Amino acid sequence: MTTTQERATRVRREPPVRGRVSSGARRAEAWAGLVLATPALLVFTVFMFVPLVMTVWYSLNRYSGFGRMRFLGLDNYRTIAGDPTFWQALLNTVVLTVVTVPLGIVTGLGAALLLNKAMPARALFRALVYVPVVISGVAAGIIWLRLFDPLIGLFNQLLGSVGLTEIDWQGNGLAAMASIVIVTTWQGIGFGMVVYLAGLQGIPGELYEAGAVDGAVGWLRFWHITWPLLRPTTFFLVVYSVIGSFQVFDVVYVLTRGGPGTSTTFLVQYAYDQGFNQRRQGYAAAIGTILYVIVLAFTVLQWRLDKGRDEA
Repeated sequence: MTTTQERATRVRREPPVRGRVSSGARRAEAWAGLVLATPALLVFTVFMFVPLVMTVWYSLNRYSGFGRMRFLGLDNYRTIAGDPTFWQALLNTVVLTVVTVPLGIVTGLGAALLLNKAMPARALFRALVYVPVVISGVAAGIIWLRLFDPLIGLFNQLLGSVGLTEIDWQGNGLAAMASIVIVTTWQGIGFGMVVYLAGLQGIPGELYEAGAVDGAVGWLRFWHITWPLLRPTTFFLVVYSVIGSFQVFDVVYVLTRGGPGTSTTFLVQYAYDQGFNQRRQGYAAAIGTILYVIVLAFTVLQWRLDKGRDEA
C-alpha cells in the first residue's frame, strides 16, 4: 500500500514525458526558424544596417563623393552645432511634425468613423480617400503646385471670387509652410483611415451592446469604449507619422525647394542640398545620423510611455 502511494505521488510530481521536447527537436526548430528568417535578415542587413553603418562612418570624414575621404572625427558635428541653417531646418521639421501628426490622426480617425458605417457607395468613398496614399510624392507635388500657383491657381481664384486677398503661396514663408502642411496631411488621411478601420472592425459588438445598457451612447460610447480600444492603433500611427514627417522631402522639393529663404527647409532637404549640391557628403551624413538618433529616441520614449500606461 505504501509503495503504491509513493509511486502515485512520484507520478504526480514528475511532468509527463509525452510533453517534453528533446534538445534535438528544439535545435531543428531553431534552425528552421533561422532559415525562414534568412531572406528578411539579408534584406535588412544589405539595405538598412550596412547603409546605416556607412552613414555613421561618412559622418566622421570629409568626403565629396569623389576621391579619398579625410578623417575629421567629430568636426562635422561641431560644425552642425554652430550652423544656423541646420537649427532652422530642425525647427521647421519639429513644427511640421507637431502640426501634421495631430491633424493626420484626427482626420484619419474621422474618415474611418464615417466610412465604417453602412452607407451607399462606401467602398468607392474609401477608395477615393485612399488614392493620395498611392500617388507618388512628386506627382502630388506637381498637382498641388498648380493649385497653389499665385497667378492661375485654383485657391487664389476662389479667394478672389469672394473678395478676399490672394495669397503668395511660394513667396510668403508662413503661406509656404501652410501649403506643405496641407499637402502632407492630405497624403496621410487615407493611410490613417485604413489603419483605424482595421482597429474599429476588431472591436467586439458585445462591448457596444453592454455599453448601451449602461447608457454609453453617442459621444460617451466613443470616449469610453472606442477610443481606449484604439490606443494601440493610435500609438502605431503616431510613431509612423512622426517618422514620416521627419523624412518629408519630395513634396517640399517640388513645391518650395526649401524657400522662400529657409522657411520651408527641413532636415532631409537640407541634407540633400549639402550632400548633392554642395558636395559635402560627410556633412550630409552627419545630419542624417542626427536625424536617425532623434527619430530613434522619440520611438523609444513613446514605446516606454505606452508600456508604462499598460502596466499602470
